Amino acid sequence: MARRSQTGGLRRALARLTTVRARATIAAVVVVGAALAVGGFGLVGLLGASIEEGIEASANTQLADIASLAGAGQLPTRLAGSRGDTFAEVLDSSGGVVVASASLADPAQLSRVHPSLDGAVIPRLTSTSTPAEGDLYQRDGDDGPYLVVSRTVVAPTHGVLQKGPLTVYVAASLRPEGVTTGTVALALACGLPVLVIMVGALVWVLSGRALRPVEAIRAEVADISGRDLHRRVSEPLAGDEVASLARTMNAMLDRLESSASHQRRFVADASHELRSPLTVLQATLEVALTHPKDCAWDAVAGDALEEARRLQRLVEDLLVLARADEGTEAPRSQVVDLDEMILKEAGRLRPRSRVSLDLHRVSGGRVRGNPEQLSRVVQNLLDNAERHADSSVTVELSTSGRQVVLVVADDGPGIPVAYREQVFERFARLDEARSQHEGGTGLGLAIVKQIVEIHGGTIEVASSATGAKLVIGLPCLDGGDTSAGGAGVDGLPFSP
Repeated sequence: MARRSQTGGLRRALARLTTVRARATIAAVVVVGAALAVGGFGLVGLLGASIEEGIEASANTQLADIASLAGAGQLPTRLAGSRGDTFAEVLDSSGGVVVASASLADPAQLSRVHPSLDGAVIPRLTSTSTPAEGDLYQRDGDDGPYLVVSRTVVAPTHGVLQKGPLTVYVAASLRPEGVTTGTVALALACGLPVLVIMVGALVWVLSGRALRPVEAIRAEVADISGRDLHRRVSEPLAGDEVASLARTMNAMLDRLESSASHQRRFVADASHELRSPLTVLQATLEVALTHPKDCAWDAVAGDALEEARRLQRLVEDLLVLARADEGTEAPRSQVVDLDEMILKEAGRLRPRSRVSLDLHRVSGGRVRGNPEQLSRVVQNLLDNAERHADSSVTVELSTSGRQVVLVVADDGPGIPVAYREQVFERFARLDEARSQHEGGTGLGLAIVKQIVEIHGGTIEVASSATGAKLVIGLPCLDGGDTSAGGAGVDGLPFSP
């Protein structure tokens, strides 16, 4: 039990570290800490180089002064360093000490150093007068390491130019550099962690305040259920990313509310439409069973079969719309000859049609898409026109520009201008004359509109002198033909 509790606590701690707030704080601490560390090392290095350069400049200045005195033959008996940590000596050509600093314990010790043009650094000065070769011992109050520089000059003696050169040595302590850089390094080592912690705390607080509106939006959206989709999240006054998120969430809630309302209305309409044929079928069978001897069973079977077919068409239409809404039937990349499809569907309609079909103006038209869906478009258009026509239906197919245009017109009661958009809605009902005609489900034109839009086309109700006129435009496969019509399929109109 204790192990489970420890495991749960560890998981909760790890979960907190994976939040945006924690990741932002950790990233800020790492970046700032690395930058400060690099900057601190650079600062200490530059400070040490600057101090060493100053010490070297001071030693070279003192060296130049002593060399000038030696060249003029005005060397004193003792050389006084400019500071307590600077020592100098002058040697003759035989290596003997001519003059040295009063504070230098062993004047001969600098003669063993052979500096280059940039000088030489030795760890310390010796405290014995006869050290072994290469030995440098710690002396009392040592200020090492030392930077040693030297210069050779020619000095006159009693008015005669001395042939033997004099070598001037100056040793300057580098301890001030070590002390200063050490102090700065210690201060940085103590101050940088505190600064990093302050940066982390500041980022934690500021990120928490910045994410507070996001958490409020999340909590409010989490509290919205399917029954209160009318609720909206509050939008901050500032036009920042959080306000944009709130607007996006509200737009999503608008779409969800509209979709849910549309779905509820669709389910209610579908239930009503399914109830009608089922009720008629049930009533027909109940009456027949109540009076079996007086019933004409052939008529009852015919009526029941007609209602079953109507129910089947309705269910098929609902399935088509459901698949279209889910996007599971995207148009296939296949060439479709619409003129052949129109001829096929007209042949299907011929045996039961009560009106004539005029196909004089059907010419070639090729598009790319799903043949089953496009066949459903032609079938629904012809069925709708035949159902509402008085005596004739006219079909036109032409290519105009980059579109194949399909026109289906009838000479029926027509569609009022105010209802030209409503006819494409699901279960649309305009009036008694167009709603209770035999076989109509109110879904045919809705299916046509959805399939046409999936194929990148358009559909509209055009103005007509008589009846209804539906015009469909689909992208042309061949790039377009400016011909407005044709001689018709097989050169003849199709009529019953």
